[in-house]
Amino acid sequence: MSERQPDGGAPSERNPSPDDDRRLPPAGEPAQDGDDLPQADDAPNRRHWLRRTLISLGVLGLVLAVVIGAGAWFFTNRYGGNIDRVGDVFQALDEETRPAAPSPTGEAAQATEDPITFLLVGSDTRAEVAPGELPDARSDAIMLARFSGDREHAQVVSIPRDSWVDIPGHGKNKINAAYALGGPTLLIQTIEQLTGVRIDHYAAIDFDGLIQVTDDLGGVDVVVSETTSNGPYTFTAGLNHLDGDQARWYVGQRYDLPGGDFDRVKRQQNYLRAMFGKLFSQEVFTSPGKLDSTLLAVTSAVAVDDELGNGDLLSMAYSLRGLTPSDVEFFTAPVLGTGMEGPASVVYLDPTTGARMWGYLQTDSLGQNADEFADEALPEVPR
Repeated sequence: MSERQPDGGAPSERNPSPDDDRRLPPAGEPAQDGDDLPQADDAPNRRHWLRRTLISLGVLGLVLAVVIGAGAWFFTNRYGGNIDRVGDVFQALDEETRPAAPSPTGEAAQATEDPITFLLVGSDTRAEVAPGELPDARSDAIMLARFSGDREHAQVVSIPRDSWVDIPGHGKNKINAAYALGGPTLLIQTIEQLTGVRIDHYAAIDFDGLIQVTDDLGGVDVVVSETTSNGPYTFTAGLNHLDGDQARWYVGQRYDLPGGDFDRVKRQQNYLRAMFGKLFSQEVFTSPGKLDSTLLAVTSAVAVDDELGNGDLLSMAYSLRGLTPSDVEFFTAPVLGTGMEGPASVVYLDPTTGARMWGYLQTDSLGQNADEFADEALPEVPR
């Protein structure tokens, strides 16, 4: 559109000003397409405008990428890097004799992710070992933890440490003897042979280190079935609020429990559920400083197999971001009873009921069939 002289003469021959290229429409006249853009007949200006815009977007994208990448690096190395690694856990296993990967059925088959199974071993000493060396020979807690394919549910199955089982190459013995004889590799072989469930990863938990977190969280609440005493403390039947030192004696009690080793398993599960329930509380997550110190304490009490890199841990944690403690169910491997093998008191597992439980784990459907195992499940904590 050309500009005319007041007397209706020809357009002005003057050089156009910047305002000619980006002028506003007259008052009351609607804006037309291109009114605020370089004019079509001004190619150099248009190219300049486009180049400047693209450069700005590129710089913005680069800044965002750097910020996001730096944040991911910070969290990955600050927390993932605080977790120790246990070397050569799976390398010596014979793949041809190991169980097949899970085969989800029903609703579980619709999940976009594969289930993940961890072997969790709890001990009194943190597992800081070099590749090829054995960790502490004690395994006070043995648990299979399954994260479902939908990443919205998890099941933890405790196997009593005195369970009388076949240990590959060593005959019959208590299951925790596998850990003493061959470390996590032999324990994985033993449990895979027992259950037919493939184990993907290994994690060692130092209960002493984990219990230090209890005081940071202001204590935890657990339910005791019958009044017992251990060390300087008495745990009364019902709800008990435990500080860190009390929790150490509570989890560490080995004798004088009404249900023997079964009650000890329930105490381990009770504590883990209470501790992680408190960890995921709103109070912790609204205090960045408290959350940071707590996560550092938790991660310092854990060691995992060396096939889990920091990036893998971050990716796994992100996929489980919607999982809450209320989505985790606790079970104990089905048992027939206790007895003696020579001078040793042992636990006899129930092969029939156990086969059903392991089969549900194999098809990622234990959560949907939990009612079948009411006797083996940890009761809900009353509130």
